[in-house]
Amino acid sequence: MGEAFYADGLKFSCNRCSACCGGEPGYVFLSKDDLLSLLSCLKLDFRSFFHEYCRLVDTGQGRALSLAEKPNYDCIFLGKGGCRVYESRPLQCSTYPFWPGVLESSRTWKSESSVCPGIDKGELRGRDYIEERIAQRKNAGTVLFDYGADPESLGADTILGS
Repeated sequence: MGEAFYADGLKFSCNRCSACCGGEPGYVFLSKDDLLSLLSCLKLDFRSFFHEYCRLVDTGQGRALSLAEKPNYDCIFLGKGGCRVYESRPLQCSTYPFWPGVLESSRTWKSESSVCPGIDKGELRGRDYIEERIAQRKNAGTVLFDYGADPESLGADTILGS
């Protein structure tokens, strides 16, 4: 396999346009750290947070915790001024557009620029930065419930393993 097309880095600067935050169906899977951060930011217990902001997605290995979407497919946290939890946003959000599918090739990177106006503009992000984002996301994991588990009956301590 040849060297990654982004070996010399890629230009990207988020302009907080929110184009990546909605308009089409998708999933924002939550890691344990994401969940802890959002519970703290919103000052909610898990049950309240789950009811108001989450859904479960069948992964074939269990049910993953994902943020809910509005009827128009916007993220549940997207407001008129942008992300309402920007400082506590999930890792999946903060690592965009440095996702494996987007970084598959120069073609997929260019294609994503039709959605994201920050791609190929602004700050040059080096290969180490890019690969660190990929690794962060890979290593974060996702909150996954067994098929028989009832998330509403579980507390944050049980879910977070503390």
